[in-house]
Amino acid sequence: MPVGKRRQPSIAQLRAFTAVAEHLHFRDAAAAIGMSQPALSGAVSTLEETLGVTLLERTTRKVLLSPAGERLAVRAKAVLAEVGALMEEAEAVRAPFTGALRLGVIPTVAPYLLPTVLRLVHDRYPHLDLQVHEEQTASLVEGLAGGRLDLLLLAVPLGVPGVAELPLFDEDFVLVTPLGHELGGREGIPREALKELNLLLLDEGHCLRDQALDICREAGREDAPVTTTAAGLSTLVQLVAGGMGCTLLPRTALKLETTRSSRLLTGYFADPAPTRRVALAMRSGSARGAEYEELAAALRGALRPLPVRVVGAGG
Repeated sequence: MPVGKRRQPSIAQLRAFTAVAEHLHFRDAAAAIGMSQPALSGAVSTLEETLGVTLLERTTRKVLLSPAGERLAVRAKAVLAEVGALMEEAEAVRAPFTGALRLGVIPTVAPYLLPTVLRLVHDRYPHLDLQVHEEQTASLVEGLAGGRLDLLLLAVPLGVPGVAELPLFDEDFVLVTPLGHELGGREGIPREALKELNLLLLDEGHCLRDQALDICREAGREDAPVTTTAAGLSTLVQLVAGGMGCTLLPRTALKLETTRSSRLLTGYFADPAPTRRVALAMRSGSARGAEYEELAAALRGALRPLPVRVVGAGG
């Protein structure tokens, strides 16, 4: 058959194949893209016929990529990314701040900033369909790179190629202690005090845990001060209230998390206090980049009432 007359793969076939290539399991792949398992299997089989190659090695127990499948999965993923960019470009040209915006947010930011974000979007961008996904940093970055997410709200720097950061603000960390602790309620606490504390941290995978460990290392503490961990800041603070140790909280989380118990005290570090920077992150060269920069500028204004130091676009 002449090259110009060859059948072309469909987007649905490529999406089905890349899902199987990622999950190596038909049921999981079908669930991930909202397709029935028979339809997904049929789409992959049709793609194999169209391309004239075997993409998968099917056994009774598992699914494996063939050598050709390994190579073509990379191409298929790139094609889908370009199709997504095409749709994004068309949407941006048609009308800014309309359509869906899939925003990824880390758990140590979501409860404290989302009220401000949602109010801003509701008031200023009423035609924007904001969809929020709360996940840990690694999952968010993967989702951004793969086109599952459009924009991230998280702590930076990420240092990820192909990701542009739009800084919003810096905020200090404070020390939360149980009643009766010698550092509770104090100001001007030296960072070196962290060397002697029983510090409670979040589970592995939370960037706030890594930031806390970095602060401890800067204070001269070499060991990982972890005997008890928690999946979220609310649990962490309740452990402190129960006398199990101390923890570090970002200032934006302080009001919400510490008003639930009367058995907590807050200590403030001497300048310069340990800090974190929160930013929006987008794919470099995104078709909606101008929209995201405008959104970042609007957010900086909306966030000023919070206990943060708003930073400009230049850092």
